[in-house]
Amino acid sequence: MKAKIIAVGQKMPAWVQTGFADYHKRIQPMLPTELVEIAAAKRSKQPSAAEIEKYANTEGGLILQAHHSARERLICLDVRGKNWSTEQLAERVQTAMQDGEDLAFVIGGADGLSKYVLAQAQACWSLSNLTLPHALVRVLVMEQLYRAMTILHNHPYHRGDYF
Repeated sequence: MKAKIIAVGQKMPAWVQTGFADYHKRIQPMLPTELVEIAAAKRSKQPSAAEIEKYANTEGGLILQAHHSARERLICLDVRGKNWSTEQLAERVQTAMQDGEDLAFVIGGADGLSKYVLAQAQACWSLSNLTLPHALVRVLVMEQLYRAMTILHNHPYHRGDYF
């Protein structure tokens, strides 16, 4: 099993690259993980609703190209998704492992994810009711995947209740 994080945006600040790289390095022995960066659509300064939809659709097409395997469960990060505990994430990862499937986590751009990408998703996960910077979400997702894997491997990193 492997995981993929498909994220809109490139050229992240150094703190994002450092945080992501730290957890990325830690997780590799347990869950090979790759980051696929999608170029953000060029935006006008004050886009109309139609332009915003066009941007999301352009990025969505690139996201769906990156999600090319039928064996990947597509999980979209979206504020309207369901909140999962770390233990629930670990259960989802374990189920995917048992089913022989890979995981693809999608982090949208400034205007969110297109309805086409959301329609393809097997799940929508909300990290919080807060609006979070997309760069920070990369680090949070990677840390939570690492934490979930430490739960599944009985590693002491996670101090919560084990299931």
